[in-house]
Amino acid sequence: MKKILTLILTALMAVGFTGCGENNNAQNSLPPDLKVGIIKNLNASENLYDDMIKKAEELGGRKVTNHKYSFYDSLTLLQMGIESGSLDEISTYKNVANYLMAKNPNKFEFAPNHDYLKLSDKFAFAMRETDTELKNSVSAAVEAMQNDGTLENLTKTYITDLKPDEDPPAVAFENFDGADTLKVGITGDLPPMDLILADGTPAGFNTALLSEIGKRLQKNIEIVQIDSASRAAALQSGKIDISFWAIIPTDTNLPADMDKPQGVELSAPYFQDDIVHIDLKK
Repeated sequence: MKKILTLILTALMAVGFTGCGENNNAQNSLPPDLKVGIIKNLNASENLYDDMIKKAEELGGRKVTNHKYSFYDSLTLLQMGIESGSLDEISTYKNVANYLMAKNPNKFEFAPNHDYLKLSDKFAFAMRETDTELKNSVSAAVEAMQNDGTLENLTKTYITDLKPDEDPPAVAFENFDGADTLKVGITGDLPPMDLILADGTPAGFNTALLSEIGKRLQKNIEIVQIDSASRAAALQSGKIDISFWAIIPTDTNLPADMDKPQGVELSAPYFQDDIVHIDLKK
């Protein structure tokens, strides 16, 4: 999910370069009217999304993008869209793009003309705002894992050092007799972060991270497979207790709930990744 404020800030920073040769070349080299698919933003319509992009262009005094965005409910539907010609590009995270290109070496490649945008998101755990104690304990566990090196080691194992065309290992969860159970929603739409293997086994970085948090909190973890579009509803209904979420920056230029539904709170962030576009190989 693209984060609109980041676009706006990028555009504003680019004002000082308006008129220079490099900026004009980048602007003129952008192909026209590209249809780009993204995983659905839960609190924004496609029209609102496009309006925010246009505002970024106006504030920056230059054309940042010429893309028309379409929301999709899953990664599978995004891939079907680009393969059918309904989409020109898919917007996702760099680690997801690398995974898809390794799995489909003759199909996907990085789309051109995006290097100068430099967009990125942070990731956190989403919980109900009424679960204050859970949010605080999860955030404390994340910060402790950052301090003792566990988070860095998990990132290497499940993302940065993962071999091309290799699935991350399945994750084991310890059982604590008599302990509370945390139900965690998995979509499988952001491999190798959020991944469900072909045999239905949950795997990936996010799952490994929750396994470690379960050990530290002495709580059992139950994986519940959900759709990306139903994450907020699954939290609010009690179907799950935790979901994975990308953090949108907040500012007076943006609605505070642009991608943070009412009744949902986020933990301390545990990962950051760049936003990229991929397209079909020519």
